[in-house]
Formats: sequence, structure tokens, C-alpha cells
Amino acid sequence: MKYDIQYKPAFSTVFVTLDPGESIMAEAGAMASMDSALRVKAQWFGGIGSAFLKAFFGKESLFANTFTNPTALPLQVVLTQSTVGDISRLQLNGNSICLQPGAYIAHTTGVKVGVQWAGFASWIGGEGLFRLKLSGRGLVFFGAYGGLTHRRIDGEFIVDSGHLVAYDPGIRLSPKLAGGLLSSLTSGEGLVTRLRGRGSIYLQSRSTSGLLKFLRPKVNMTSGRRRRWW
Repeated sequence: MKYDIQYKPAFSTVFVTLDPGESIMAEAGAMASMDSALRVKAQWFGGIGSAFLKAFFGKESLFANTFTNPTALPLQVVLTQSTVGDISRLQLNGNSICLQPGAYIAHTTGVKVGVQWAGFASWIGGEGLFRLKLSGRGLVFFGAYGGLTHRRIDGEFIVDSGHLVAYDPGIRLSPKLAGGLLSSLTSGEGLVTRLRGRGSIYLQSRSTSGLLKFLRPKVNMTSGRRRRWW
């Protein structure tokens, strides 16, 4: 299998070329285009039990699509994400990675998909009770809203809610106030996430919750004007 991530960093798109007999599994709706000879099969995302946990507690899709090349020639599928931002890939070699809701795009054969309890810290931050956990051997493609930064931590690290994209499973998450009660309320930071442990984390430069906060008053203002007009 060959791949090329183009249009980085704002409009990243993955061009995957599958050799004869090769397959790749992708998030439902991730396919932008593909060669017509590719075979597509929809299935439960990680098994029926894990699929329901991810859908109802982790804000993920129930189904995923497997693209397989049944021909004797290389075929291409183009994968993208719904948000504007960067895409990265991670080679798993027996290790694991946890992804925040909406970050997963695709993975190759040899990677196992499951869920991991994220804790009430994640739920309080609006990110769900469970995380998508990918392990085994193979490639994982994931995306972000905005730019992506890879960082290794050893000890304690603070991340604003909505900016954490992926992290090693051994890292623990807990909510905390950005400062004292008064400063947290008046600074606009509110709750942040305390990360503890050793390993890799991936951060996005923007947050969808921040975008919603920015748009909500403008949408409400526009709706109010329309109601007064009619």
C-alpha cells in the first residue's frame, strides 16, 4: 500500500493506493473519491458491542467501510475528514493509541479497534466516556481541526478542553480549574485537562467547541433579525 497526504496543513487529504488484494478500513463518510473497481463493504466498527459503546458514549460512527482491491492492478481511494485541518499518520508496532471523538479517519489491516474508558474527566469536558483505542501493527490515519502538534510528556501537562486529539493509553486524564475559582470564571478558560504520565500526545491548534461559541451569538442574532423581518 502507498499513501500520500496532500493539501497540508489546512485541507489535508489522504490519497491511498491499494495494491491487488490489499484493504483499508475508513470512517463512514471519509471517502471523497475512489476507483470504481474497488469493493466496498460496510461493517460494525470494531464489532457490534464496541460499535454501540463508541456511538452512544464516544460520539463515533456505528459503521466503518472496508475498501478492498479485488483486481490485478493498483487502485486508489481518496480519504478526507469533515473538519478543516491537518491529517497525520501513526505506525503502530505492537503499541496503542487513543483517539478523541471525530479524530479517526482510517487504518490498515493488522490494527485492532476497541474502546477504552476515558473517565469522568472526559465526560465533564464534553468528550464522552469512552475513547477509540487502536492497537496492533499497521498504519492509523487521524485528523484535527487546525494544525497538529506532536509532543512527548513526562510528568504533568495541562491542555485546554477540546485541543487534545490523541494520546498514549497509559496517560491519565483529570479535570481541573484553569486557576482559582474567580480567575477561571472571569478568564474564559474554565475547566482544563490535566495529563499525567509518560508518552506521546497530539494537540490541535483549534477546537470545535471554541468555533461553536464564536458562531452561536452570530447565528442567534441573524435568526432574531429574520424573525423581526417577518
